[in-house]
Amino acid sequence: MSSSSPPSAQLEEVRRRAMSHLSSSGSAQDVKAEVQAMAGLPLSLSDKYRHITAEDMLRENTAVRSRTEAVESLSRLVKALSILEKYGCNLTSPTRPRYWRSVKHNNPVFRATVDAIKGGRGVLYLYGYTKQQLDGLSFPEDVSDPDADKVAAVTIEVMTLRSEVDMLIKGTHPHPESFKDIIPFVIQQEKVVCDAVVILPGEERGEKSQAPSIPAKPTQVPGHGEPPKPSTASRPASECNLCGGTSTLLCPSCGHLPFCDACDDLFHRHPSRASHKRDRIQKPKQETCSICGISSVHAQCSTCVQRLCLNCDRLFHSHPDRKGHNRTVLTPAKTSSPSLSPWECGHCTTVNEMRAVLCVTCERPRLATAASSAQEEPVSVPSSPNTEWQCKSCTVVNQGSSVLCEVCERPRLATRPSVTPALSAPGSLAEWTCQACTYANTKPTGVCEMCNTSKDPAAVSVPQSLLQPHSPTKEPPQLAVMPQPKPRFNLELKRQKLMREDGLKLINQIREAEKKGVSPEEVYAALCICGGSNINPCDWLTSELPHLLDEICAMAASVQQNYKPGDSGTQPTIERDGETSEQRSLNSVGEGVKLSRAEAKQAWLAAGGDTERAVRQLLRDRQAKVKELQSLGFREVPQCDEALRLSGGEVKGALSLLQRPLLEPFHQRIWSDQPEPPVDPQHPDKQRMCRRLLALYDLPSWGRCELALSLLQEPGVTYTLEDVVQAVKESHNKDFIRRLLNNECPCCLSVFPCSKMQSLTSCQCSVCHECFGQHFTVAVRDKHIRDMVCPVCAGPDINDSEQLDSYFSTLDIQLRDCLEPDVYDLYHKKLTEHALMKDPKFLWCCHCTSGFINDEDQLKVTCPSCRKSFCAQCKKPWEPQHQDLSCEQFQQWKRENDPEYQRQGLAGYLRDNGITCPQCRFQYALTKGGCMHFSCSQCRYQFCSGCNNPFHKTACKTAQCKITGLHAHHPRDCLFYLRDWEPPRLQALLQRNAVEFNTDPPNGTQTDSCVVMEQKDEGGQQIDSPCGIQTQPGQAGLCEKHYKEYLVSLINGHTLDPALLYDLQELTVACDRYQVERTRAEAEDDNAYQARLLQKLADVPLGEKVPRSK
Repeated sequence: MSSSSPPSAQLEEVRRRAMSHLSSSGSAQDVKAEVQAMAGLPLSLSDKYRHITAEDMLRENTAVRSRTEAVESLSRLVKALSILEKYGCNLTSPTRPRYWRSVKHNNPVFRATVDAIKGGRGVLYLYGYTKQQLDGLSFPEDVSDPDADKVAAVTIEVMTLRSEVDMLIKGTHPHPESFKDIIPFVIQQEKVVCDAVVILPGEERGEKSQAPSIPAKPTQVPGHGEPPKPSTASRPASECNLCGGTSTLLCPSCGHLPFCDACDDLFHRHPSRASHKRDRIQKPKQETCSICGISSVHAQCSTCVQRLCLNCDRLFHSHPDRKGHNRTVLTPAKTSSPSLSPWECGHCTTVNEMRAVLCVTCERPRLATAASSAQEEPVSVPSSPNTEWQCKSCTVVNQGSSVLCEVCERPRLATRPSVTPALSAPGSLAEWTCQACTYANTKPTGVCEMCNTSKDPAAVSVPQSLLQPHSPTKEPPQLAVMPQPKPRFNLELKRQKLMREDGLKLINQIREAEKKGVSPEEVYAALCICGGSNINPCDWLTSELPHLLDEICAMAASVQQNYKPGDSGTQPTIERDGETSEQRSLNSVGEGVKLSRAEAKQAWLAAGGDTERAVRQLLRDRQAKVKELQSLGFREVPQCDEALRLSGGEVKGALSLLQRPLLEPFHQRIWSDQPEPPVDPQHPDKQRMCRRLLALYDLPSWGRCELALSLLQEPGVTYTLEDVVQAVKESHNKDFIRRLLNNECPCCLSVFPCSKMQSLTSCQCSVCHECFGQHFTVAVRDKHIRDMVCPVCAGPDINDSEQLDSYFSTLDIQLRDCLEPDVYDLYHKKLTEHALMKDPKFLWCCHCTSGFINDEDQLKVTCPSCRKSFCAQCKKPWEPQHQDLSCEQFQQWKRENDPEYQRQGLAGYLRDNGITCPQCRFQYALTKGGCMHFSCSQCRYQFCSGCNNPFHKTACKTAQCKITGLHAHHPRDCLFYLRDWEPPRLQALLQRNAVEFNTDPPNGTQTDSCVVMEQKDEGGQQIDSPCGIQTQPGQAGLCEKHYKEYLVSLINGHTLDPALLYDLQELTVACDRYQVERTRAEAEDDNAYQARLLQKLADVPLGEKVPRSK
């Protein structure tokens, strides 16, 4: 797109490209660049937005009175547009969500974003949500798919508007003039100028560049009550106006004054400045040290090519080999800004946090130096006269209205007194004053007797230079000297001693009372009454407090009676502890006000032991509690008074007593033995049935309850209420619910709901619970474990070992609930045998059908079941001649010396070279002729008896195989293909490779029928029996089928390739079967083409699993 084209043409081009990307992918990231381009075009809102009314949305959502409210409204609008953008992307996505057809109003995200702005539902209407539902919006039922082009166009405009509003909030919009008539609060706001100071190289030696100062606005005379604002005339804008550190914030309300983070937090904590909005100053990114990566660069070393900070430069170039490096100082060594890093106190060297203004140890200001530490701290004026203040002498926190300290009675602005000991007699040299609580200690201890604070080394006893030296000789008294008054500090010492004794006495009394279960508040209230006597507060609480509480109740009742006209003569009724009557009905109203000791005690404690205040407090509390009960629906005042008396003034207990008569019918009904009546869909009171459904079945909404009732009211329904409720919980679509409720079982052809159908994890077939249980019960009892497959599709493929293991692990969980305990135990037994067969030491007995684990390394193995022996390697019955001979040597010996073996001829040879299962290694003394699909009776493994490749019942994993039924993939030297050859052709292949073969039977073994044993299917049973087919001359006393098997075994034993005898047609078919390229060149004759195909086919290997025994 050319940059010289008008903006309207650019808009159309970008809009078309964005719609194309969004409608195909549904991803907002794919159109991010186009949306940014559309948002930056200098066009009016009416020209840029065709579908959504962007101008009206902005006006309606920013109809406020201040810029702050406008920015908040725009932020809410950005969030809502983001949610609407996601709705549009979901509709245009190729993989739409499951519940894309509806939008729920009760969704908390929807209520907080889309529903919180004006115009949000209008965008949903443009998307296609035009049908009003009880709980939201949805697509009309006749609309199967949303209009992708329209949704994409609306979504692009929503994304563009969100991008523009976001840029307006951040102040980065390239054309804000388009919005000046719509949202003037945001557009007319002045931008904040960055006050960062850049120090150029060469100016680091005391030549600090002047920072550009912000022009000061005309100062206004502060009104009455407005706090004075700090002046910026003496500091540049890059420094904090209070502490002089690096500024990070600007406050437009304070005249664009700069502040650091710590000073800003303190200065704007004042209530009159708490609402000020500050702007963050954007600092230029400084280059950091190449070693630590944190501090700014201080110097550059041209020798080692390093740019280092001050600390790293000192450490790195302190090495003797690097002391002579030539370094250039780029910036002066600066200490870190106090507002950006922790700072160290100049007096006590404590490292404080970044935002701390006073030291946490010595409470000195941040910028105080060590030289000024000896001076007195300046008096800090509190920010508000109503805030609490801490005394500088005794550190007690006083109320804001107090002028003198409540403990030491020093003024609020008085500084900490100097620790100068008073002159005293020579015997008082050990006296010292605590710096924390100003208590004068008389004992020579290391800690204060009052506050346990350590003795300050500086606060030592009185120096000898301040004491008057006394001579050992006694001088006569001087009569002319007038007697001096006692020093003032003795009075202070006496007062402190009395305070200490009273405090310790109170602490002991509280501790003694806590052991008896009396609270400190009760001790304090008791001392207010009996403090002048020697009575123990705990004893007074036990003996006199009940009488006092009765007196308080009587006084409160009398006061309450005086407010009732016409009842002045009635006497109040006082209910004492232990005298409450639970048998009285709450409806019986006494003649007087009834109060309890528990309420009187609470009021007495709240009043601090003052009886008159306790009476007033008791009446106020009772009136508030009665009003609270009346607001809950209990209007009868006598009932509320009685309930509060019985509950001891507890509102919850009184409420429980008042609700008990009302809940009595409900309790009788729920605790009765009568069964709960079922929900009747035909009941005329529909709302009552919906309420019962909500209470009993926990349906998500009222609309789902109505949907369940409508389905049950349809004519001819056969499903139950529980089935309908379960289906309604899944979806609100009535057609989808009907499909869930009507599922036909493929076994019994009955109709069941989806909740009563069961399926395996290996397929999508579903059957009813009864058919599922019966099928696997029969399979476990009467069949092999590999027959436990799906009753519909016979899946999964039992020849895939990995799939079979995962299948059995999940099947165990499903069979646990549907099988009887004895059948389930049998299943586990067969599953254990199946797992044992995978052990390489597992052997099958050749005499019986038992299997066992053989841990011995000898060839001779004895079966533990039948006690017969056999060879562990060749699985033949054990004979003494097999000892010290290998299996091949023993087989050769039997051919040469065993008359019985010689009389059997080739039939014995075929029997010895019978079928061996490749899965469990069980051997069968059977021939391979006939059907090549062999099923092992031990492990149910199905394979080809000629090549041992597996047979697949379903689709296999072989590349480019499209067969979905029963099949196997055979190599070209398998008996499956060679059995179609005539014996002379097989003999020719053997003769070509000089392999000898028999044509005549051994002497005395000629019979009219073939005696080779083979597996036959008779009456559904697999039975081993002789072949019985007529023999032919020249075929070694075998039938033609078994003679071919004999010749093929020789071919396989010598690994001969039958492709050498293929003609051109057979080569073409074999190339297609094994996916060999057979394109014929132009003018290529048949011989050359056949030789080339034969060479290519020879590259395809022969069968790897074909038996090769000679």
